[in-house]
Parts: sequence; structure tokens; C-alpha cells
Amino acid sequence: MLTQTEITKIEHEVQQVPVRKAAVIEALKIVQEQRRWVSDENVEDIAALLGMSADEVDSVATFYNLIFRQPVGRHVILLCDSISCWVMGYEDIRHTLLELLAIKKYGQTTADGRFTLLPNPCLGTCDHAPALMIDNDLYRDLKVEMLQGILNKYE
Repeated sequence: MLTQTEITKIEHEVQQVPVRKAAVIEALKIVQEQRRWVSDENVEDIAALLGMSADEVDSVATFYNLIFRQPVGRHVILLCDSISCWVMGYEDIRHTLLELLAIKKYGQTTADGRFTLLPNPCLGTCDHAPALMIDNDLYRDLKVEMLQGILNKYE
């Protein structure tokens, strides 16, 4: 069930667009901001509020890779796997992150619930590859030696 705060924020977004359905991406972002992910129940609630089917909302939610449809850690690490990052050392960064986080593959969350590691096709900073983003913080020109210090910034 959506909270009153979420409903109020979504209704504000509805006022900014010509039809209710056009606010679906913002509605998904609002719910995710509050809960860190968007559950099936949330999809149904958003659909009812916007006059859409749950399948329509889910198709939007699953299209965008930054809408999380399963629980994630307190901090999401997006590791760029574009060709530029591959050429500039992506594999070493990925391997080291997996070791530091004590996880085996993308999509997993650390045992303490602190981080979830996800691939990202492009962070738009090819001239400073390799790159990753944690929450809204972009890190460029990465070196393996920098990773532990970066992770330490996040509780």
C-alpha cells in the first residue's frame, strides 16, 4: 500500500503532465526513493492510482534498468561495462569489487545489506573510463587501488 506521502508526491507529478499515465516513471521513482525498490504490490498500487493496468506499469518498470524490481542494498553500485571501460580495465575493477564485497556475481547484495553490485551499459563518461556510480556519486578514472577507499565512504 502506498503511503500518503508517496500518493501526494505522485499526484504532484500527475499535475505536471497532460495525462495521468505519463507520470508512471516519476511514480516508480518516488516509490523506489522511499523503499529502495518497487514490489509487485507497489506496481499494482501505482497502476490503480494512475488508471493503468499492472502489466503496463510493470513493462515500464522492467524496461528501465534503474528501477529495481527486487530488494537491493542500502547502496547500489553501478559498474560501467561499456566498450571504453572494458578497454581501460573494467575486468580488474569488476574482479576486485567482487572480492571486496564478498559476492560471486552481479545482482547480489553483500551479507550486511550494504551494497548491491549491478552492471550498467553506459555512465556517459567514456573519456574517463573505467567508471562506476554508487547511489548518485560518480567515480571516474578508476584504479583497483582506489576501490576500498571508495567503499569505505558508505555505511
